[in-house]
Amino acid sequence: MINKVFLIGNLGKDPEIKRFDNGGAVAKFPVATNENYRDKAGEWQTATEWHNVVVWGPAAERAEKDFKKGSMIYIEGKLTTRKWQDAQGQDKYITEVRAVVTRRLERREEGAGGMNMPSASDEFPPVSAPKPDQNYAAPAPKAPVVEDDLPF
Repeated sequence: MINKVFLIGNLGKDPEIKRFDNGGAVAKFPVATNENYRDKAGEWQTATEWHNVVVWGPAAERAEKDFKKGSMIYIEGKLTTRKWQDAQGQDKYITEVRAVVTRRLERREEGAGGMNMPSASDEFPPVSAPKPDQNYAAPAPKAPVVEDDLPF
């Protein structure tokens, strides 16, 4: 099973930080994503979806420092659902994106075009493909499997 979320959107407000006695921290903030479509009349419409995002530990500290209302950010994480009871004893639920990777996206300098999007090179050094070797011989293909009189 897979529980994976990727979002690129804008912060609805500055992150709210809560610090714990053990030195840990959690940041919570809403992220808006937009979908553009044409309605029946052919007019462009925008549908906005809001996502509750939670970030723990050092990533929460970075979010407090780097993320501001309106910032475009990249989020990678998973969906989680929490349950609690309100003052009247009613069960309440909230579904959140527990972020594992967060990054503020910025416009590149003039002439560069596009956005500064996350890539594999952000977390790991680039790996170059080996150069072809003239003396290298490809392995011989395996013989085809012949069906036996196996009992299964």
